[in-house]
Amino acid sequence: MTQVLAERPAVYVDELKRAWSAVQAGQFRANTTRPAGQPAGDPQRARATRPWQPDFTEVVLPVLGCGGSSGATTLAVAIATAAGSGSRVVECSSVTSSGLAAASTAELGAYESAWCRGSRDHVLLERVIDVLTTAEEIPYPSTPDRPVTLTVLDIGWELGQVLTTPGWIGDFVRDAKHVVLTTTATVPGMRRLEGALDLLGNDHACAAVLGPRRKKWSKSVEYTAGCVTRDLDRQGLLFEIPEEAALAVDGLTLSPLPKPLLSAADQLAQRLLDDSTKGTPQ
Repeated sequence: MTQVLAERPAVYVDELKRAWSAVQAGQFRANTTRPAGQPAGDPQRARATRPWQPDFTEVVLPVLGCGGSSGATTLAVAIATAAGSGSRVVECSSVTSSGLAAASTAELGAYESAWCRGSRDHVLLERVIDVLTTAEEIPYPSTPDRPVTLTVLDIGWELGQVLTTPGWIGDFVRDAKHVVLTTTATVPGMRRLEGALDLLGNDHACAAVLGPRRKKWSKSVEYTAGCVTRDLDRQGLLFEIPEEAALAVDGLTLSPLPKPLLSAADQLAQRLLDDSTKGTPQ
């Protein structure tokens, strides 16, 4: 049977900016839909509407994809791996779209009723165990039961949704000192990056572009880069992330991450998180 989907009207950056302004002014209607089987008074959902306060020793870095298959989850794990001990990745997407399902070398089970935990070498991996219908329903990251100095948030939602959603995730992305935006070295990818940078603001964003070496980019890709993207590039905040065929096909598995990817992730982390401040608030 062929499923016919209703055509959705395009949503433009100006509309998203107006919606964001309405959220900041408190002019929004709280979401009332919940996944089946999720009680309306569930404390995990209720507490997620209040601000989240990480530990004062914990640096938090949000990573957000400008489109599908742009390597956001893989880069989040690579950054945490390159950063060394005391790192974790918190995946905020619904359980139905998790990219971490096969990434753990050891499963640690459910934790704080909202998270499924695993480990990968020295990195703690946490993913949501519920089906989420909106970004407002993302539970707080768990309270670590071990020393954590770096938390990489794999946001897993479209930027416009995040910025216009009441709750801790929207507040945190808006207020974060640094936000990593991932995209692909394609014409659509660069267009999405420009739109995301314009929406987020260029004062605390960097871009991670998945694809071949810069000198091998198509001229059409270079020409598509908008003024905000070019300004980011001039600041040294546009990073090349190498394509890996195995990751593109299999996703994250138990296999070690390729060294070129870890090297690129380490360069990005060094640029954003100076060694001398990794253990202090940003």
